[in-house]
Amino acid sequence: MSDLVKYLFETNAFRVCEENKPFWYTSGKIGPFYINVQFLYGSEQSANELLEYINSILDNKLELPTLVFEKVKNQYNSNKIYKYTIDEMVKYIKENINIEEIDYISGGERRDWFFSNMIANLLNKKHLTIYKDLACVESNSNFDKNDTVNNITGKKVLHIADLINTAKSYERAWIPVIENMGGKILASTVVVDRAEGGDLVFEKYGIKSLALINLDNNFFNKAYEQNIITNLQLQLLNEYRKSPDETMRKFLIEHPEFLEDALKSDEKTVKRAKTCIENDLYGLKNN
Repeated sequence: MSDLVKYLFETNAFRVCEENKPFWYTSGKIGPFYINVQFLYGSEQSANELLEYINSILDNKLELPTLVFEKVKNQYNSNKIYKYTIDEMVKYIKENINIEEIDYISGGERRDWFFSNMIANLLNKKHLTIYKDLACVESNSNFDKNDTVNNITGKKVLHIADLINTAKSYERAWIPVIENMGGKILASTVVVDRAEGGDLVFEKYGIKSLALINLDNNFFNKAYEQNIITNLQLQLLNEYRKSPDETMRKFLIEHPEFLEDALKSDEKTVKRAKTCIENDLYGLKNN
């Protein structure tokens, strides 16, 4: 699994900020890392190209699974990083789940499809493509036959995703879609678990949770041991992991210039900084 740690950084799927330069998040909060698991498709560019392609065919729900599969299959056969990632997921699944119990592999719009389609093919399982509007398309393992589906009574499903944080998408869409069709998600497999409470959702629904990588101190230590991150970055990541809001609040108090500079930056950064200040996300007004 050490190669997967290396590839996460090599592809910028996991990025750690420079000293005293945390990243701005859409929420208006800041943090020491960014994660875009889909970059394990081989590179940021190739992942973005696939996302753009998916966006361009989203209206064609019935043919989309085949079109996406053609793309990921070509990438699997030509890119060592993507192939390694998929093969590790398949190996991990076989080690932890009785494949004979699984009738379907499912993946939700959009980033899940980077992984679920190829895994369904390699495991010789039917695939369920789930859209955000809760529509669902069933494909055979070769993706040369697609049909709309609304009944899978008694069938067992393994859901594949890029990463898990609070599992809101599972609770909002993926679990209800499967259950409304009479099926049951037995397990979820992701590349990365951000360890932000998703496991509690899985426990609630009786879903086995599997992740190749957990964003915990063990992962950060491995990156440090491989000389991928510095000791200062390691300390920041471990502090943030323990108490994200308090760690970033302390940083902003010690570095008031960070907010000042953000308000003079590009439009996106200014918007996020204003969200942070106006909503007092770190309780600085009382400081």
